[in-house]
Amino acid sequence: MKRRFTVPILVLTVGVAWLLNTLSIVPDVDWVWTLGLAAAGVLTLVIGGITRPTLVLGPLLLVASICSVFRQTGRLHESHEIPILVIVLGLLLLAVQFLPESAERSAAE
Repeated sequence: MKRRFTVPILVLTVGVAWLLNTLSIVPDVDWVWTLGLAAAGVLTLVIGGITRPTLVLGPLLLVASICSVFRQTGRLHESHEIPILVIVLGLLLLAVQFLPESAERSAAE
């Protein structure tokens, strides 16, 4: 994704979240925290490029954002959130081991 799309996508995301909240479709969600996690995940990938660390951190933050919404809306119990995130972290760490090292070096250049 090009960096020029970052701000418009973030503005659209804030607008959609705000609308969902005002229409009571997804009420009582701390959107600052949730969107902050999602934005950090997206920006990690956009600014950091496609590397092994960013392919772990970016998606992990996005999943944490989704878990946050589910927890705040009562669809995910607090005691399940952290184990789910630990499992996702393990899967991401395992997945990046299958990436060729040459692809990571060429993407970073």
